[in-house]
Amino acid sequence: MFSYEDYREIIRIIKESGRYCGYKAALERDSFVIMRHDVEYSVERAYELSKVEESMDFTSNFFFQWTNNSYNLLSKKNTDMIRDMHERGQNIGLHFALNGMTDIQQIRLQILKEMDILSDMFGFTVDTFSIHRPSKDVLRENIKLPEILNAYQDEFFTFAEEIDENTPVGVKYMSDANHIWRYGYPDRDNILGHDKVQILVHPFGWTKKGYDNFENYKTLVHEKETELIDSIDRECKDFGEYREYFDANAIYTP
Repeated sequence: MFSYEDYREIIRIIKESGRYCGYKAALERDSFVIMRHDVEYSVERAYELSKVEESMDFTSNFFFQWTNNSYNLLSKKNTDMIRDMHERGQNIGLHFALNGMTDIQQIRLQILKEMDILSDMFGFTVDTFSIHRPSKDVLRENIKLPEILNAYQDEFFTFAEEIDENTPVGVKYMSDANHIWRYGYPDRDNILGHDKVQILVHPFGWTKKGYDNFENYKTLVHEKETELIDSIDRECKDFGEYREYFDANAIYTP
């Protein structure tokens, strides 16, 4: 359910609908399907998923965190990948982490600040955002900013105090959070059976083989471990003599 081939099937259905588009275009439509990616742990996995999309002549929306302990958004390696994704037609946005903020005015100002920083660093305009683990108070606020689009504003997302798969909604929303599909799986019935659809896919959960949650976690940890070792080697040779040991004693080798 989380392999690249599974993802290709979702794309096939979306393309069959003839309604897939980005957030700006969706504002002018009575029906749409939006694909969104919140990038939590791995820019590399987001990049690979964008390549899967490119192979099917498909583009979507990738939201990256400015404050994230799992990746450095402004490292040369990551900015190169993100700029390449942008040049290939992917929409790049901010995945905004509240980091304990509750004051709505403060949140609004911080969103604008972070989007300005990313626009300056990437060299292109960042004008869409999604919120990382939004509270009900934030969702209820329906944040809208001039010339900026929020993935959770009411044109793209239906807020309800309590919601399950059967709650009547104006926009059908499906998410693979925690490696579990929330509010339905994006199959033919759920994609073609609703006029307005937003799908949230987290790239870290998707691989060529399509692992269960435990195996996916192990492969992700291995990738991050290797990335750290490679980064240390590039920066200095202080630990070069130990590289062979750590390669042989990796936490997990797929």
